[in-house]
Amino acid sequence: LSSPGLWNHNLRGSSLAHCPTLPTSFMKIPQGFNSGATIECYISLQFFDLTTCLCLPSDINECETIPDACKGEMKCFNHYGGYLCLPRSASVIPAPEPPIAPTEPFNPCPLGYEPQGDSCVDIDECEREEHDCQPSQQCINTLGAFTCQCPDGYRKVGTECIDIDECRYRYCQHRCVNVPGSFSCQCEPGFQLAGNNRSCIDVNECDMGAPCSQRCYNTYGTFLCRCDQGYELGPDGFACNDIDECSYSSYLCQYQCVNEPGKFSCVCPEGYQLLGTRLCQDINECETGEHQCSETQTCVNIHGRYQCVDANRCQDPYVQVSENRCVCPVNKPACRDLPFSIVHRYMSITSERSVPSDIFQIQATSVSPGAYNTFRIRSGDDNGDFYIRQINNISAMLVLARAVSGPREYTLDLEMVSVNPLLSYQGSYQTSSALRLSIYVGPYTF
Repeated sequence: LSSPGLWNHNLRGSSLAHCPTLPTSFMKIPQGFNSGATIECYISLQFFDLTTCLCLPSDINECETIPDACKGEMKCFNHYGGYLCLPRSASVIPAPEPPIAPTEPFNPCPLGYEPQGDSCVDIDECEREEHDCQPSQQCINTLGAFTCQCPDGYRKVGTECIDIDECRYRYCQHRCVNVPGSFSCQCEPGFQLAGNNRSCIDVNECDMGAPCSQRCYNTYGTFLCRCDQGYELGPDGFACNDIDECSYSSYLCQYQCVNEPGKFSCVCPEGYQLLGTRLCQDINECETGEHQCSETQTCVNIHGRYQCVDANRCQDPYVQVSENRCVCPVNKPACRDLPFSIVHRYMSITSERSVPSDIFQIQATSVSPGAYNTFRIRSGDDNGDFYIRQINNISAMLVLARAVSGPREYTLDLEMVSVNPLLSYQGSYQTSSALRLSIYVGPYTF
């Protein structure tokens, strides 16, 4: 050999005599073979070292060399390396000759390499498709070999790629959904995925059209609906329904409560005006000029309305001596049994007033020395709704005895009788004066 390297020497059709230097371990002849027959021997030397020697001896026909190899009625059948004893009726069908495999070209390079000039270069099994990777795997070429790599999201078990359950590693803040080769994160209601596709951040539902009819407050993971004053949240938690404040209490307004969207208001009957937000106050039409009394009449304000009365209410035999005062002259016979004077007064009271109630005080304007005065209701109290409580010699109080309802009108003659024994020569001197009080009972309790 001219230079070191890889060298193969093929000896075919030689005999054992041609291999005098073979190791004895390579020259063992198995039973059934002839050691002196022609053999085939392949000798490979790598760097001048003997590595392989295979000797194939010729077969011995035992049916010819062994006398009476089969006893009795048995027939001897020779085969490669031995023989068989079978019944004489048996026959042996020879196996077909195996096809001779084509001899591959000799490759002096290590496995995974091929010669290129005087050197060995790596074979790219992936490019040549000389690999056994699964269709789902990726072939990765390496020096002298190749590896089969699984796609992302899979791990290799044996030769197969098995899906990795990423959800086992708690990659997601809320909920994880495993899919073949990957996973996805999902958030609970009220949250949305952050930019990293794993964390969950709160959603401001109020900025995204939350179905609150009035006010919306965002909270962590949800939202709350609230209503303006005068409304209450409906059963669905979204709608705001008006509160009927008037249905809750009958004392909100003095007269009448009117419900409005989100609030309520108080109204007063005709002839009254609202005082503040709830109370009703009588309108004095006589002062505001909202009356229709003539010049010969006097406007008298009463609860809820007004009354026009004649300026001169003196009736015969009385004559008017001043405003609202009438006198019955003593020279008129008809005046004998009548009060000397009548003064007209007007007043108004509310309905259902608590009783007993002091409503009008009578006060004498002039009293004669030594006179004794008594007070009584001369007329107009047919039902006994009033009585007189005398305070002293010159004054008394008209008291409402029973609750009365309006609208109603009373005309009471309240009389003061004076008895003066000093001015009489033949008994006591008696005189009287009256106050004609017109009482108007309003229709309401205010």
